[in-house]
Amino acid sequence: MIKFTNGLVLDKDFNITKQDVFVDGDSIVAVGDCDKRADTVYDLNGNLLMPSFKNAHTHSAMTFGRSFADDLPLQAWLYDKIFPLEAKLTPQDIYDLSSLAFLEYLTSGTTACFDMYYFPEMMAKASVDIGFRTVMTSGLNNFKENLDAVEEYYLKYNNYHSLISYKLGFHAEYTTSKELIKGISNLAEKYMAPVFVHASETKAEVEDCINRNGMTPTQFLDSLGIFNYGGGAYHSVWLDDNDIEIYKKRSIWAIINACSNAKLASGIAPVSRLIDEGIGIAVGTDGASSNNALDMFREMYMISATQKLKDNDAASTDADKILWAATAGSARCMGLDDCDVIDIGKKADLIIIDMHRPSMQPINNITKNLVYSGSKDVVRMTMVNGKILYNNGEFIGIDTEKIYANCQAVIDRIR
Repeated sequence: MIKFTNGLVLDKDFNITKQDVFVDGDSIVAVGDCDKRADTVYDLNGNLLMPSFKNAHTHSAMTFGRSFADDLPLQAWLYDKIFPLEAKLTPQDIYDLSSLAFLEYLTSGTTACFDMYYFPEMMAKASVDIGFRTVMTSGLNNFKENLDAVEEYYLKYNNYHSLISYKLGFHAEYTTSKELIKGISNLAEKYMAPVFVHASETKAEVEDCINRNGMTPTQFLDSLGIFNYGGGAYHSVWLDDNDIEIYKKRSIWAIINACSNAKLASGIAPVSRLIDEGIGIAVGTDGASSNNALDMFREMYMISATQKLKDNDAASTDADKILWAATAGSARCMGLDDCDVIDIGKKADLIIIDMHRPSMQPINNITKNLVYSGSKDVVRMTMVNGKILYNNGEFIGIDTEKIYANCQAVIDRIR
């Protein structure tokens, strides 16, 4: 058993407290006092122990496209640059490229990702081998995967390993036929399951959907029963009043990807209004080919800052709510309710923030400072499922140089 002591704790109510936290195996067994003796004592030395970040939307293996197709609009970036390279990827490439993403997640205090990509067996294997937590969903579209495969994945990867789970999903309305979307809707009905999809990312996407179907993406997908059991919409930038009512009615999570949307000039999601309407907010980075970083600190800052610009109001969008969205909110969106906060019985997915770094001083308001001044630089330790994988700038039990070499070999082959 590990005892974290002599520091600060972001508790289950997101208040800063001074108490000990005890981890036994993969779980938190006590907060405050504990009648059992700890085998290991971790002296926080005044640092902050908090629940980890969860990246609620990403394409981990798309590290292959980092800084490859920059300064292009979304459609040209996707169809002219990314899709041609993506077609050359092998299952082993997915393993290596995803492993690289996991390293980056760990450095910014992220212990779980919600990944939409292909070759899920290799993604799952890479995740388990490193000890990272991954929720997978399908990228089904007119060109890749099929309904039988999606159902097979759903059944297999929800009974694969404690670090792995799977959600129903498909790429987007504009890449997926009505027949396939109806098939996903039937699976959602069969398993009473939520569905996750890219939706309302760009203005052109929404306009094209209206021209094809007479409805926005949200309204069209809802008409087909996609969100009967909830789910989430990645990006959620271009929403009208009726869309927002559907989000409320169906308990759809708005999964915000501010850095990717800004870099691709897609727009700014109406986060402040969504929060005011009581809609669940989660945070993701999107893939490294469009962001280009996988850094939740950058996402939190970008969400908060761009909302103030969008609303023309410096008081818009409380940073504490964005911190909650990037940790507990993202966890709940991903179905990781047992990893959301620091509390007895929750999984030990924890990070330590180094309060002795310059950007964390002086101490006025720690939670807001994490959003407005925090960076990877302040992450001292990352623990996943009770196991420390990153500590004091070093990866524990991971051959990073092998991962880097394998990924470079992929790039040298497919370019």
